[in-house]
Amino acid sequence: MQPYFFPYLGYFSLIKNTDRFILFDTVQFIRHSWIERNRIINPNGDWQYIKVPLIKFSQNTKIKDIQINNKIEWKDKILAQLQHYKKKAPNYKIVIGLLKEIFSADYFDIVSLDLNSLMKIIDYLGIDTSIEVFSSMGLKIEEANAPDEWALNICKALENVVEYWNPPGGAAFFDRAKYKNAGIDLKFHSIRLNEYFQGQSSFIPGLSIIDVMMYNSVNDINEMLDNYEFV
Repeated sequence: MQPYFFPYLGYFSLIKNTDRFILFDTVQFIRHSWIERNRIINPNGDWQYIKVPLIKFSQNTKIKDIQINNKIEWKDKILAQLQHYKKKAPNYKIVIGLLKEIFSADYFDIVSLDLNSLMKIIDYLGIDTSIEVFSSMGLKIEEANAPDEWALNICKALENVVEYWNPPGGAAFFDRAKYKNAGIDLKFHSIRLNEYFQGQSSFIPGLSIIDVMMYNSVNDINEMLDNYEFV
């Protein structure tokens, strides 16, 4: 998976329920993606973005080369955007403390920020899956001739891989036959996003893990992460 910024439950469900999770950072960065932003509730009960400002980059820049614009006080802004949770979220102090711990480090590139955030959160949730960054692995893979071959070729290079899990959104461009011929079972993992209390009458699904942690215990979150199916 590409590295995401405080992603939604489905991303963490993939991390928890797989043996090995690789952040794929050597492809072109797509502007306004989940890599540098995500969604939380705003004070009016709708949703808003929290995001990381980036230094201007060319169209073909790879994810691993995307730099953060630290001239902007983005950490303080995000913490300020979360202040309204204090009124209704039972875990506000815990989550803000976790975020302050994450933000206490200096980050110059988006991959480092996303990686450290993911590792801190899975540690909080008691998840021990290994998270690796593809560009740092020194893994030699075959050239990909189609979008579905990146994951396939990585699996083949790792050896002893018998299953590859992907979110259902990418199912349309995967050729199952390629994976079957390589002895790899291709599965599309879909989490069931059940409602939880968000301090208001209406429920907004698919928000950042930050929102989930604000209102739910570690045990409850883990039950959510295990509530998935293959489609």
